[in-house]
Amino acid sequence: MSEPETNSQADSQTKRQTTQDVEVQKVDAHRDITGVQDRRAEADALRLAITRTARRLRQEAGGGLSPTLIATLASIERGKVLTPGELARIEGVQRPTMTRAINRLADAGLIDRREDPEDRRSALLSVSEEGHRYLAAHRSRKSAWLANLIEEMPADDADTLARAAEILSHALETHRTGELRLPGEDGNSGEGS
Repeated sequence: MSEPETNSQADSQTKRQTTQDVEVQKVDAHRDITGVQDRRAEADALRLAITRTARRLRQEAGGGLSPTLIATLASIERGKVLTPGELARIEGVQRPTMTRAINRLADAGLIDRREDPEDRRSALLSVSEEGHRYLAAHRSRKSAWLANLIEEMPADDADTLARAAEILSHALETHRTGELRLPGEDGNSGEGS
């Protein structure tokens, strides 16, 4: 074989290999895009199910306090004793907004407010006995509704939900806002992540 023929064959082989490589990359890119789209569709479905479940739980819990006030009361219960500033940081709201919520809870007799001995301009907040009873009844109604819903499911589905609750709880405990991204969102395919 002459040198031009060899170069021609090598060029032809290189072109075929390059074409094959490009096709493989296209398939991989499509697979990555499809995977991201699948994850986003799964995330959308999960978000919708969680949102609908939360709405139904609020409805089943009955009237009374707004979801914001219930969350504030629950935060005080978890913190045992908090200042208004600490509570505002926990709830992610401005101090004047928190002051209004605190006043509503105090007026309803659900929290106790006493002077902070270290800072007389501030107060120490704790849940009153009535507040503990309110939260217990509120949670009990929601749990009873959810238990009835789960009882109506096939055992495999109920077991799957129990496992999903464990997985989601763990993920929420270890996740920091903005830390996780869907594969391909930052320009990477997610490989090696």
